[in-house]
Amino acid sequence: MDSAGKEREAVQLMAEAEKRVKGSHSFLRGLFGGNTRVEEACEMYTRAANMFKIAKNWSAAGNAFCQAAKLHMQLQSKHDSATSFVDAGNAYKKADPQEAINCLNAAIDIYTDMGRFTIAAKHHITIAEIYEAELVDIEKAIAHYEQAADYYKGEESNRQVLGITNKCLLKVAAYAAQLEQYQKAIEIYEQV
Repeated sequence: MDSAGKEREAVQLMAEAEKRVKGSHSFLRGLFGGNTRVEEACEMYTRAANMFKIAKNWSAAGNAFCQAAKLHMQLQSKHDSATSFVDAGNAYKKADPQEAINCLNAAIDIYTDMGRFTIAAKHHITIAEIYEAELVDIEKAIAHYEQAADYYKGEESNRQVLGITNKCLLKVAAYAAQLEQYQKAIEIYEQV
């Protein structure tokens, strides 16, 4: 099937998922199997998102993953919700960097709430890279690299984690120097 066909199929799946969600809100459905319909809608949104990805419609894919993430949260499935927000962020990275950051921040909030700081740190690095490359906001990039380094420092300190932490700190130091924050840069270089 060509990409236009995949996109049409994805749109149909989105419509069907919306019907399932609306149907789950009726009183009797809520008493008898409302969650099943929401779970089915989650699966449909995810399938639609993957079809949009095949069709290279990144915004629509991101939107579908966001819908799935919100439903996963409604179902109290934090991990699945965070994973869907990350998938949405990765799709949006190709079309809408700010929306990618919003989705990744939502995932970070969930991961930190779950105590998964290493995963949250990884996504802070991704956000910092978006600020570096796409949005060219060095101060926000610095903030996310610093947050990632903090999270990595708080977790177990093996060689790999220490290397990633130092890499984040060196980025912060380089940008601090670029922004003429020399004292901060010197302190970080000495620390590393």
